[in-house]
Amino acid sequence: MGKDLFFDDPFTINLLELACDLVHEDLRQLCMEGPENRLIQARFLQPSIVTVCLGYWNRLINNGIKPDVVLGHSLGEISSLAASGVITAEAAVTIAAKRGELMDKVASQCDGGMLAVMFMDRETVDSLIKEAADPDLLVLANDNAPDQFVLSGEKSLLDNIAFLIAERKLGKSKKVPVVGPWHSPFLKEARFEYEKWVDPFTFNPPEIDIILNATAKTENHPSTIKHLSSWQLTSPVFWRESMSTLKEMGVNVLFEIGPGKVLSGLARVNNFRKESRVLTINKLDDINLLLKDMNQPQSTQVCESADYIS
Repeated sequence: MGKDLFFDDPFTINLLELACDLVHEDLRQLCMEGPENRLIQARFLQPSIVTVCLGYWNRLINNGIKPDVVLGHSLGEISSLAASGVITAEAAVTIAAKRGELMDKVASQCDGGMLAVMFMDRETVDSLIKEAADPDLLVLANDNAPDQFVLSGEKSLLDNIAFLIAERKLGKSKKVPVVGPWHSPFLKEARFEYEKWVDPFTFNPPEIDIILNATAKTENHPSTIKHLSSWQLTSPVFWRESMSTLKEMGVNVLFEIGPGKVLSGLARVNNFRKESRVLTINKLDDINLLLKDMNQPQSTQVCESADYIS
């Protein structure tokens, strides 16, 4: 992750050095060599991903590619805040490091996790949650697509859900490789602490439209954006609704920036198909190829990467 930026890109190197100082770890080595069980810890993973996303983003902007609207999935929202001009790139890395620290603290205090469930509708998923658990112990964390969701809560309850899905042949399920129950009531105290900590940071009006996870709508007022960026810790990610908002805005070209290609796949299942272009930017070669085939689209949107998704 980010290997092609870490040695020759001054913008990325500056952000990476800041991230390393914040978490007291050589993130360059961790991203390139692992071990994965250490990199997956939120306090390391989150500032690393934001650094890499913004490194590629900066290359795009410097080559004249400017979107009409940005959004990010979960952690990716922090990168999008920087991309839209709401916060600086340095603030984004700093916020990601603190967010990761608080989330790791939660993970150490509970036996929680996340479970992706596929090939069933929202009504079926909601019914399973009600059947299986107390609503404070098991919740819908991501509404990603019409038949793709992520649940968050106690591991034993997630295991029960997985068993019910298999037994009743309702669809498929898969554990998400994260260390805690993100976007759930388990993070309530972390959200309170985060809200106090982030309050002194300057949030500016967005220079580019930004769609937020907690509302699936564009937001313009800095104080509202700051509040919703905190609320996101315990709120579901309304990604399916966010994709609908993009459709309503007339977006037809999407860039996914950062590690992986999962958001590109989700765009396809959320009706961005033959009439749309969905491009993945997770290495400099992707940017170079794009620049060789530059068509100015009528409407462009950028999806920043996520810290997890399945």
